[in-house]
Amino acid sequence: MQARLLLEDGTLFTGSAFGAEAETTGEVVFNTGLTGYQEVLSDPSYCGQIVAMTYPLIGNYGITRDDFESIRPFVHGFVVREHETLPSNWRAQDTVDQLLKEYGIPGISGIDTRMLTRILRHHGTMRGLLATGNAPIGELQERLAASRLLTDQVRRVSTSSVLHIPGRRERIAVLDFGSKSGIVRDLVARGCDVVIVPQNTTADAIRKLDPDGIMLSNGPGDPKDVPHAVDAIRNLLGDIPIFGICLGHQLLSLACGADTEKMKFGHRGGNHPVKELATGRCYITSQNHGYTVKPESIAGTKLAVTHINNNDKTVEGVRHTEFPAFSVQYHPEASPGPQDSGYLFDQFIEMIRIHKATVAKPSRQAVIHLGVVRANGRLAGTAAASAASPAESAASPAASAASPAAQPEEAEPAEKGEPTYAEK
Repeated sequence: MQARLLLEDGTLFTGSAFGAEAETTGEVVFNTGLTGYQEVLSDPSYCGQIVAMTYPLIGNYGITRDDFESIRPFVHGFVVREHETLPSNWRAQDTVDQLLKEYGIPGISGIDTRMLTRILRHHGTMRGLLATGNAPIGELQERLAASRLLTDQVRRVSTSSVLHIPGRRERIAVLDFGSKSGIVRDLVARGCDVVIVPQNTTADAIRKLDPDGIMLSNGPGDPKDVPHAVDAIRNLLGDIPIFGICLGHQLLSLACGADTEKMKFGHRGGNHPVKELATGRCYITSQNHGYTVKPESIAGTKLAVTHINNNDKTVEGVRHTEFPAFSVQYHPEASPGPQDSGYLFDQFIEMIRIHKATVAKPSRQAVIHLGVVRANGRLAGTAAASAASPAESAASPAASAASPAAQPEEAEPAEKGEPTYAEK
């Protein structure tokens, strides 16, 4: 069956259909990864997009459900040069064609993906329509012109309920803006007690979970489409250590007063070089984003740039200079891609431990006990005040000051040389 990809600039690609017999619209983007197509298909950050793979052969190792990054695919359409119908992999459970059919996603193969990529690189990403069948071109053009890009992708991909993965170590609240499974796997592998919460969870609701740290996940779309998340992060900043990834990085930056903007064609692939400014070391990273933090907007905030992209010098990481919070634009969990940056999860755990050591946090039982004591004290104080004589009420404040119990304990000075969050 025939399939066609129509771009908003009028360019038309005609190829062979695979996957579902359907019609879809979305933002047309390209991914430069040589492998990892099933992680791309199941990455919630691609919600609302028609994804073109620049590597020519896709589907040669099939589909393995264990390698999914979410419960289902979220792409709106899939574009390849050639798709393999007979994969060679003992782990394969499905073909790409079968997977797309199952979820109603159309695909097109047999087109010049190099030409498509050059158009997107030169003109920027644009709206597109992918349709199977033989509908008149005029009708397709009308439907594409009437289409609009989504602005509610985060709501579509986020969990709607709280999920708990028990662990024996630090409790991490993951704000799910479209989190990949790889982020949760890396936290669980470090023994963390992981609580995944919906994208619209308030700061007060997060505090009630009593987390040791907060993970701001990746997700699709424009960070300015989720202003409630920015407000929640701003409210939590300084109280609980925060680590942001991808969309989480942009949201943390917005919460700190920086600004974001749409990129011409974004970063999508597993081979993006990122320079760590503190060491000068270059890491090869996995990325998937179409927005970036504007570098000039960081001036005047309490953020410091920690990483830059070696190709286009865009901001790839920031840290807060006063509070325990940092973020990166790329994916340290990879999935797919190089795992050079997995150490950032260890830095997050270490930051939490430093924060807990320097900021005394009472246990839940102590908080409950303190509340009971204060309530009883208020009741007893009210009764005593009613029975007291005027002479007793006018007792000299010096007597209270002389009581040892009234003297506040002197805080122990912090040890010299203890690292700050910024130094860490």
